[in-house]
Amino acid sequence: MGVPEISNRPQSAPREPGRVPPGPGRRAWSRRGVLAAFGTAVPALALSGCGGPADATEGKDTAATDGTGAGTKAKAQVRTPTVTVSPADGTKRAGFTDPVVVSVTDGALSTVEVSGNDGSTLAGSFDEGRTRWVSDRNPYSGTKYTVTVKAAGAAEHTSTFVTKSPGETFAGYFTPEANSTSGVGMPVSINFTHAVTDRAAVEKAVTVTAEPAVEVVGHWFGNTRLDFRPAEYWAAGTRITLSLRLRDVEGADGVHGVQSKDVTFHIGRRQVSTVDLAKKTMTVERDGTVLATYPVSGGSAAHTTWSGIMVISERFEETRMESSTVGLGDEYDIADVPHAQRLTTSGTFIHGNYWAAPSVFGGSNTSHGCIGLRDTKGAHDSSAPGHRFYESSMLGDVVVVENSGERTVEASNGLNGWNLSWADWKAGSAL
Repeated sequence: MGVPEISNRPQSAPREPGRVPPGPGRRAWSRRGVLAAFGTAVPALALSGCGGPADATEGKDTAATDGTGAGTKAKAQVRTPTVTVSPADGTKRAGFTDPVVVSVTDGALSTVEVSGNDGSTLAGSFDEGRTRWVSDRNPYSGTKYTVTVKAAGAAEHTSTFVTKSPGETFAGYFTPEANSTSGVGMPVSINFTHAVTDRAAVEKAVTVTAEPAVEVVGHWFGNTRLDFRPAEYWAAGTRITLSLRLRDVEGADGVHGVQSKDVTFHIGRRQVSTVDLAKKTMTVERDGTVLATYPVSGGSAAHTTWSGIMVISERFEETRMESSTVGLGDEYDIADVPHAQRLTTSGTFIHGNYWAAPSVFGGSNTSHGCIGLRDTKGAHDSSAPGHRFYESSMLGDVVVVENSGERTVEASNGLNGWNLSWADWKAGSAL
């Protein structure tokens, strides 16, 4: 139906000229009446002014009030970075055979610091996204560590753990002594207190470097001894550094090393003495110049002297020598052998001799395998060849024996690895 004309004029307004007032058959319509006439056909839309439909906010953030009736949008949720450290915080008997690992979710790592109560620290590396950090080496055993982590957008994270102590342990005793000076033939020799089954792991933890630089390679003699040497004798004046990083290295099942240290020693002048037992002489050469030639006596036909390259490993101004200690029964027992210098573990020495006739030296080979020089009882005569050679020598000096009638000494019999070719020496490395 049509909508009647609606007058918006107030009722008190004057009547327009010529307008016909309401009368019978004509009804006056108010605004209220118009609205009532629409009934449910005019929904709340008409009452909401310029607002949208009642469901206009569906699927969007809900409004909040601040007490004044004003609405504010809720802020989007922000996640805080979560840091995880392995070993976990508070661990009392953590393992020491794996690295420390730090990771973060919902963030990125800024810095990671790991310090032990022994003063040590663990360096490490981040992954490309800086969500993971791994220590470059494993933590030490029996040590308390503090891990301090900073991640962007999070408070500083601190955790602690204590590593367990190892069970059975081993150590390496080395030659030469720290800060000592030796001859050019001195190898770096390490004897371990427990048999090593993982030779590669142990050898990897031991390095020997030289200045001036030269290639230095290790060689195993059995499962308890590891020696290092270059292809040729050390150069005079070389500075050698032995680095032991055996701490917590598993040398055998359940057996871990205990050492982490650096040792430095030096090589002195070059002295090589050549013993020719056919001529029964010894020529001492130092730095390319002949220093002296001495008449000597070597092993008899029944007790020949080892041939080959030997290195002085011990020195005694006087010492006792007993035949029973080298498997020769009671053939001799001399309490005061002067100026004795060991060449082999099996008992070969080069030493002074006061009990043989002077004609023996340079004249015949009469010993039980040692090399003798004329000397005096008491070791006090500085003019005697035995005394003079002893005073000119040092640990690590080389003594080469030729024409003895005996085979070449075993490389493991003393510090005598120079009897192996360089190829054979390198073949004895586990790396």
